[in-house]
Amino acid sequence: IACSQAVLLFAAPKAPLAQPWNAVVGNGVSAFAGICAWHIVGEGMGIMWLAGAFAVSIAIVFMHWTNSLHPPGGATALIAVMEMKRVHELSFLYILFPAVLASMVHVAVALLVNNISADPLRSYPMTWIPFNMKPKSS
Repeated sequence: IACSQAVLLFAAPKAPLAQPWNAVVGNGVSAFAGICAWHIVGEGMGIMWLAGAFAVSIAIVFMHWTNSLHPPGGATALIAVMEMKRVHELSFLYILFPAVLASMVHVAVALLVNNISADPLRSYPMTWIPFNMKPKSS
């Protein structure tokens, strides 16, 4: 999660999908989708390949609903259904730590690093509120 999120926050800080709302909320709802998929499909039905597909698909739906699309969220959801004992022990706490808390720390570091740059065009964030990702109707 951290590596792909770092690419967005530090290499593309002006990208809409790299903004704080997207990073924190996108990873949070994706972690929720992943844990739900694990409990329902992975642990409940024992169909691991379906749990992974279900987790990422539902994460994308949740991110669209919350206007928080963040590509690393797909990885956050997928990690929740992988055969990782510690994540499964955390269950819904996985949403808070590491998903949300780590994303908040990452955003804080991005705020510091991107705003102390000598480049006046490099600032972060562009906005604290969600971007309107829905297409405009004509």
